Amino acid sequence: MDNSLDRRRYAPATERNREPILAVLSQVLPPTGTILEISSGTGEHGIFMAPQLAPRYWLPSDPNPDARASITAWQQSIPCDNIYPPIDLDASTSLWLVESGDLPDCDFHQHPITAIVNINMIHIAPKSAYLGLLAGAKRILPIGGILYLYGPFKQGGVHTAPSNAAFDASLQAQNPEWGVRDLEEITTVAQSHHLELQKIYPMPANNLSVVFKVVE
Repeated sequence: MDNSLDRRRYAPATERNREPILAVLSQVLPPTGTILEISSGTGEHGIFMAPQLAPRYWLPSDPNPDARASITAWQQSIPCDNIYPPIDLDASTSLWLVESGDLPDCDFHQHPITAIVNINMIHIAPKSAYLGLLAGAKRILPIGGILYLYGPFKQGGVHTAPSNAAFDASLQAQNPEWGVRDLEEITTVAQSHHLELQKIYPMPANNLSVVFKVVE
């Protein structure tokens, strides 16, 4: 057995949320193209969803080399024809690797990026990460392209559940730049990048699926 398989990481929440997330993605994603996953973490979501979202392609990314090693190990463990090797991408940067055109494993001419998926990142990252994510979505996605966010959010500046308030406090204790974000604030910034809020889906464990579309 390839020793790289030992580098697979596991996120317990993935098995709990992957089916509900897939159900939403199946409804809202464009029918073709490449789905760019920002902050793929362990890689478990991609390896589960890619075969079920064919003929779309899935492109995982993460700035953490250990995460990318885990993603690669999962791909070696469960081969899939429509998932690309992971790339090094930090959402907060002003130019993403997918914009350089120097990705020999990816065929963006035949399978252009039509959607961006971001699961459980913006509350465990500085504000610059979600600001960069929204700006990058505007730069990369075509008109009609979809940006999908999943995680806990405040609505109207208020937590949606006591458990989310406690989670927010624990996050900020770990890092003052982290924390559960206010959905209205994100929506306002998204609108400045021509991303229009389409729908909010209640999800398990007091999380939300939030869908934006590029409108111009």
